[in-house]
Amino acid sequence: MKSAVETLNPTRVRLSIEVPFEELKDSLDAAYKKINQQVTVKGFRKGKIPNRVIDQRFGRGAVLEEAVNDALPKFYTEAVNEGELNVLGQPDVDITELKDGELLSFTAEVDIRPTIEIPDYSGIEVEVDAVEVTDEDVDKAVEELRARFASTNPVERAAAEGDVVTIDLEAKVEGEVLEDGVAEGVSYTIGSGELLDGIDEAVAGLEAGGEATFTSSLKGGSAEGKEAEVTVKVTAVAARELPELDDDFAQMASEFDTLDELKADSRKRLENMKQYDQATQAQERVLDKLLELVEVPIPEKLLADEVKTRKHNLEHHQLGQMGLDIEKYLEIQGKTAEEFDAELSEQAVKGIKTQFILDELVNKEKLNVNQEELTEHLMRRAQSSGMSPDQFAQAVVEGGQVPMLVGEVARGKALAVVVEAAKVVDTNGEAVELEDEDEVETAVETVEAVAEGEDKSSEGEDKTEA
Repeated sequence: MKSAVETLNPTRVRLSIEVPFEELKDSLDAAYKKINQQVTVKGFRKGKIPNRVIDQRFGRGAVLEEAVNDALPKFYTEAVNEGELNVLGQPDVDITELKDGELLSFTAEVDIRPTIEIPDYSGIEVEVDAVEVTDEDVDKAVEELRARFASTNPVERAAAEGDVVTIDLEAKVEGEVLEDGVAEGVSYTIGSGELLDGIDEAVAGLEAGGEATFTSSLKGGSAEGKEAEVTVKVTAVAARELPELDDDFAQMASEFDTLDELKADSRKRLENMKQYDQATQAQERVLDKLLELVEVPIPEKLLADEVKTRKHNLEHHQLGQMGLDIEKYLEIQGKTAEEFDAELSEQAVKGIKTQFILDELVNKEKLNVNQEELTEHLMRRAQSSGMSPDQFAQAVVEGGQVPMLVGEVARGKALAVVVEAAKVVDTNGEAVELEDEDEVETAVETVEAVAEGEDKSSEGEDKTEA
């Protein structure tokens, strides 16, 4: 076999491959054997038909077609390896010549990973928010905990801000009561903003037995987004009573004996949350700076496929779970279809650039993933998927996804290396030392967020729960 590589552009090549006919022998034998098992010829046992009879009855062309289809992947792979190409996706194959008994020639056009030069990244500087927890922050956190332990007592007076009312609701659109627009015995805290716009004003001042009608845009259901005439009837009013902020409350609401200990723990939790946010912010901003430093040509087909995949996942998974379609989503976001497509393309470009650059860094820095790091990542992915670690691990192995997980961790390690080399200061001008013991896993999450077009910096609260 002979092969040559022609560079069409920085992300696409054309392979020209010539195969002497004798190298097709194994594929020809396999073709005759396969056809033997599929056809019957009078006078011959199944599977025992001579090759010359198959040629006569079914045509030599059918055999050659079967043999070539069998041989192409093997010779293509050999040419890719010979050319030391890092290919992306499936090739476009064109058979240019097939001379029976002499030669098979074909071309294969395929996208490749572009050659990337990683510059010196040690000069990257970024600014992040300072980790500052005020007494007001602590008081707010304690008040939120206190509200969770509030009790309610029925009262015989008009409902007011903060009261818990029991209400019946009926929604009409264009004068017709909706099938899913009736609810009874709903518990609602006035001022919480958890139901319809306008309901707080409607129920405030009503006593048990009172009702009011107001207009509101429906947030869900069969008539989501439509203006509805809503009738609300208050059937009961209860006042919320907060427990006293003292040591007894601390003992009831936590494992601590005193209120001071509870406040100290709340402060520590808030600091941990802000430190996580700070670390994530540093990683995101360092990554953005790194992306600015490196020129990365993007394969057109890869970009188109990535945009298509992202759009499909949004429409059929994320929006589907929320009961929305793409038109309603765009209306809520206040975007045109063109603006949405442009934003999706921008996110896809960033995701592809991030993967290419970090993969190149993995090779440059000779980063490896050990079993402990892989196991930790697997455990986190299992938790986010709602599966047990054993179930998730089995699914990963059966699906051949272990290399994908290894790649995710390796890219996280590469980002951690760049962040460690960067200069990070906070808004007070103080140097920031990122000492997150889960630095690699946090970096993995940051890289995944870029890949999925999400913002992870606002998720710190979930990471600091005890």
